Amino acid sequence: MIGTRIAAVGHYQPARVLTNEELEEMVDTSDAWILSRVGIRTRRIAGPDEPVDELAAHAAAKALASAGIEPAAVDLVVVATSTAIDRSPNTAARLAARLGMVSPATLDLNVVCAGFTHALATADHAVRAGAAERAVVVGADKMSQVADWTDRGTCVLVGDGAGAAVVTADHAESGGAGIGPVLWGSVPGLGHAVRIEGTPPRFAQEGQSVYRWATTTLPPIARKVCERAGTTPEELAAVVLHQANLRIIEPVAARLGAVNAVVAKDVVESGNTSAASIPLALSKLVERGEISTGDPVLLFGFGGNLSYAGQVVRCP
Repeated sequence: MIGTRIAAVGHYQPARVLTNEELEEMVDTSDAWILSRVGIRTRRIAGPDEPVDELAAHAAAKALASAGIEPAAVDLVVVATSTAIDRSPNTAARLAARLGMVSPATLDLNVVCAGFTHALATADHAVRAGAAERAVVVGADKMSQVADWTDRGTCVLVGDGAGAAVVTADHAESGGAGIGPVLWGSVPGLGHAVRIEGTPPRFAQEGQSVYRWATTTLPPIARKVCERAGTTPEELAAVVLHQANLRIIEPVAARLGAVNAVVAKDVVESGNTSAASIPLALSKLVERGEISTGDPVLLFGFGGNLSYAGQVVRCP
């Protein structure tokens, strides 16, 4: 079977920075309250003229440039998002049009906060099966447009952005930047714990239920992801969890036992960007040189639908 690898990553965030101090003027909250509950200091907010597909296209263009691949050579685009307003054309098709792609398969995938790792697995499977040769995988969300800005329990969390990965076939199966097997699943009966519902759609969640599920159920699943990849937690160079809340990231990473790994904490400056959070955080680690080519990295998404998906990848 054909192998796969991540050739490059990229990310994009809007220019507008929303601080905790600004939120104090908008809702009954404080910098101290936000830091103690979720650990977030700032988040980026897209303007009304910045749709989700534009965020996605910026991140994809950066990843393609880093990989040295022309957009016309891409034959599959998978975009993970839950905040695109329009149903058709989908976000992937609009991204492809923005970048001048010729005839790629284009699909959107909605698994909310676990979207990117589901999308990466989908592209990985397609390339391994020979259905695609070069794929662009993007997580992009504009959470600000589904936020309830009167609810201090959720509006302080959200941010906007996009992250992308270029996935290519590895006929030599060198494993230099390989993608390990996915472990994915959900808890359908508890899907109501995280919601984007209504007209207009609004984000809401049962915070304590999500916290208990994430900190108790997910660490053993994350260890199984490592087992499937033939890697121990101690061998990981980095752990990139969904950037939901610093108070979830820290205990999950600690219970995983990745004692030698850099733990991504981009949530502090970017907030919860849903499907964008993992590729955004990964791209920043690569850009800053905190991880090196070939390093094993755990990607693990979780959240909406009480879904989860993870894989160990090699750093591009």
